[in-house]
Amino acid sequence: MDQPAIPAPSAYVIWVEFDIHPQHLAQFTALVRVNAAASMANEPGCRRFDVLLPTPASSTVALYEIYDDEAAFAAHLASAHFKVFAQAIQGFVRERRLQAYGLLPPVAAA
Repeated sequence: MDQPAIPAPSAYVIWVEFDIHPQHLAQFTALVRVNAAASMANEPGCRRFDVLLPTPASSTVALYEIYDDEAAFAAHLASAHFKVFAQAIQGFVRERRLQAYGLLPPVAAA
């Protein structure tokens, strides 16, 4: 029996986790929300940009970002608002983990 083919991804997804120094959590959260809003408003290839906080609360912040493709994510990293954000958070982050994914399209309803 043949294995089903894996469909081509329909989008480029970024998952980022930041471990923030606790004394900078409120400021980091405010800055990343501004960056998310600017990304959605100013980047045609940015489809979604969610800022997530764990429950129960901790000093971790996660980002779930969806782009048209890898080039759209590269454009995000080159944007003026991202550069301002990256500069502003220097010293706030203990560790950053980033993983890229391909978003598979949903299965059509039967």
